[in-house]
Amino acid sequence: MLLSALMFSCGGKEEKKEEGFSLERQKAKTEQTQEAVVSDAVKASERVALDNKGVGPVKSVTLAPEVDPQMAAKGEEVYNQMCLACHRVGKRFIGPAPNGILERRSPEWVMNMILNPEVMVKEDPLAKDLLVEFNGSPMANQGLTEEQARTVLEYFRTLE
Repeated sequence: MLLSALMFSCGGKEEKKEEGFSLERQKAKTEQTQEAVVSDAVKASERVALDNKGVGPVKSVTLAPEVDPQMAAKGEEVYNQMCLACHRVGKRFIGPAPNGILERRSPEWVMNMILNPEVMVKEDPLAKDLLVEFNGSPMANQGLTEEQARTVLEYFRTLE
């Protein structure tokens, strides 16, 4: 009778052993928090922040009403040589597409991101969010001059 009660209380439960091995990584609390903030809000790449000038040497940029075609052509050359490895016109790649960037960012922010990406991702909240959105791929400093960055900015004005 004792043996019957013991078998009945165990319920004939079977444990199945899984073969092989499995590794589940738990995310750190900060990573989970960052992902929650990014997923709950508008993506950083789509966020409009025209009042943010970023962190860096460029404090003010004056854009002429019309695009300077010569400057834009030089900017396209610089872009194709220095930026194309990570940025594609019209589509998301390793970094965001430059199309319409000046509808979402100030010219100063764009130039500071080009000229000063290491400091931007450490100190600028939007640049930090972009780093998270683009899987922690930081923008490389290509060593462009301020003049080259300005030509790239002019080229961006031609993109829709």
